[in-house]
Amino acid sequence: MIDLKGKTAFITGGASGLGLGIAKAFAREGMNIVIADFRQSAIDAALPVFEENGWPAHGILLDVTDRVAYEKAADEAEAVFKKLHVLVNNAGVGLMEGKIWEASFEDMDFAVNINYMSVLNGIKIILPRILKHGEGGHVVSTASKNGLIPMPGMTLYNSTKRAVMAIMETLADDLMGTGVGASVFCPGPYLTNLNTTTNELRKKVLGGPFKPFSPPPEMQAYERDPEEAGRRVVRGIRRGDLFILTHAEFKAGWEAHAAAVTRAFPDEPTDEGFMKVFRRNVYNPVYDMQTRVPPLDWDR
Repeated sequence: MIDLKGKTAFITGGASGLGLGIAKAFAREGMNIVIADFRQSAIDAALPVFEENGWPAHGILLDVTDRVAYEKAADEAEAVFKKLHVLVNNAGVGLMEGKIWEASFEDMDFAVNINYMSVLNGIKIILPRILKHGEGGHVVSTASKNGLIPMPGMTLYNSTKRAVMAIMETLADDLMGTGVGASVFCPGPYLTNLNTTTNELRKKVLGGPFKPFSPPPEMQAYERDPEEAGRRVVRGIRRGDLFILTHAEFKAGWEAHAAAVTRAFPDEPTDEGFMKVFRRNVYNPVYDMQTRVPPLDWDR
């Protein structure tokens, strides 16, 4: 999807953090923006930025786990902008629960519903609308660097973000030939308010906040501007990237991960007949579509 001008993007968790950074980057490309968020106050704070710049934008209060409300939100977005072209499944929560066997079942359900089920909800509700008009489009879902390289004490976050990667890799395969692309966005550290929004949502859903967490100052110094993340997402959509990554510093960790998996395969000869019968199990051509990504063009 090369030409974004005049197209409409539906962005969940779009009123702050990475979602707002993506929304601004899309708006600069001439897109219509639908900001869907569970906090009306955040929507109200975000929309003036778009109004001041003359960027068409519409805010919708939305709980991404409420499928009936999600359908109504999609209807409202189409009533305002006629057609939807890009879905960004960005809404999510961040949890550092410690030892998973000590976490509550309520927090397990909370993480899965927000970080995993909401992505499926968005695809189920929005994607058919994109496919129907035949003008092409794209689906982006926000995972995390933690989906690539898990961190200790974060089983719920790590696993749901890796699950998002599997969703989008499969979706990219299923969408081949439709004119609609799919990307998984795996950001490293950015300046967001994920801890605050997670606690606000947990209070709403479970009646109390999660454990407070704030990165130490030395980490905070390396957190990037969310609008930079938005530019990477724009570029990834234009390039048709399956994986939209940030922070080249994590490359060595992923390579170690991939190498460990490779070493774990038994050192045994392969059966050519098996390879033919199970050709779609043993190899997926969707990965061949990913080309090498150059440095971000800061002058664009």
